[in-house]
Amino acid sequence: MKIGLFIPCYVDAVFPEVGMATYKLLTHLGLDVTYPEHQTCCGQPMANAGFEKQAIPLAAKFETLFEGFDYVVSPSVSCTAFIRLNYPRLLNHDCETAKNCMDVVEFLHDVVKVDRRLGTFPHTVSLHNSCHGVRELGLSSPTEEHVEKFNKIKDLLALVDGIKVVEPERPDECCGFGGMFSVEETAISAQMGLDKLERHMQTGAEYITGPDCSCLMHMAGIARKQGKKIEFKHVVEILAAGL
Repeated sequence: MKIGLFIPCYVDAVFPEVGMATYKLLTHLGLDVTYPEHQTCCGQPMANAGFEKQAIPLAAKFETLFEGFDYVVSPSVSCTAFIRLNYPRLLNHDCETAKNCMDVVEFLHDVVKVDRRLGTFPHTVSLHNSCHGVRELGLSSPTEEHVEKFNKIKDLLALVDGIKVVEPERPDECCGFGGMFSVEETAISAQMGLDKLERHMQTGAEYITGPDCSCLMHMAGIARKQGKKIEFKHVVEILAAGL
């Protein structure tokens, strides 16, 4: 099984430790991982801003760069969701990579089916369920749907020694980031972030974790401005801790 590792531009530029943890974890599990050089942004920011034509060349480059891999794995639910749901339309359905592009959580849970002990993280962690992960990739069950509860992120975190996982009230409510939404509706975005952060704080957790750096970045910025003493880590950093 050949895996192409896709590290989104904002992870590469702002959270490189998340990309490194992803590679570390996948190789620790004995997987054949390649990081194709010259990879770029997936095009999500352009498309979300209404400039879809500018995203098409990036989608075409992604398709060329990652063709031939059995899976394309990324530590970003928003980028993964954009690729999987929008590339077929942008590329007139001439797109193989979209079928095989997976967030690292769903890949480890659904394909690798990890069942061995992973890292060690002796802390209380509040789990943030990002909107794209819940409603587009199916990482956990949406509360608005009457389905049996499940959470693939929580399942993986259960393999980490020493950890205590808690969830806030209204566990899958949006944090308010939403990419362009936070720019176009700044006041609403900020208030949603404040509300969500407060619910996480009420759990008594030391850390907030989730599968998307953008949500964590939004809440971390609010926490710093408010002087809140809580830390943030991408879920893959916790899964790889101590390996």
